[in-house]
Amino acid sequence: MDTSVTIIGLFITLLIGIPIFYAMRSNSINNTKIKEIKDKFSQNNRLNFELTETQNKKVLALDEKNKGFLLMDFNSREEEIVNFIDLNTIDSCKLSITAEGNSNTIVKIEFEFQNKKDKKTESIPFYKIENDQIDQVCLYEDHQLAKKWREIIQECISN
Repeated sequence: MDTSVTIIGLFITLLIGIPIFYAMRSNSINNTKIKEIKDKFSQNNRLNFELTETQNKKVLALDEKNKGFLLMDFNSREEEIVNFIDLNTIDSCKLSITAEGNSNTIVKIEFEFQNKKDKKTESIPFYKIENDQIDQVCLYEDHQLAKKWREIIQECISN
């Protein structure tokens, strides 16, 4: 009786412990990667991305004082996608939403930044339906996050 209870207890412990171990390990690796990317784009410690938000394998970071915006997307099947924008050279920020054909299915959300000098528009993809593993599960959350950060970026540009 004691042996069977011990074996069952060990089995349950392993069943719970192994996924927790891998989740903690993955989180540690991602945090290290995020720190390395922030350090890479800090321009010799001129930028300090203190405002940071993470959701659905996307990391948005902003230095409000020196006006730098960093978007990291870890949803790509190959390597992570990193975009940096110097907000000192930007006049405005908008969201561009692309829907599919006649339906209202959103397939892409992008940040559009308009340059001060030449008025050119630079687009940074934020949400792509191809990267959403379970067909639009992340869409609502990503859309809300994009709206929130568009306001934050626009406020940073105007200050």
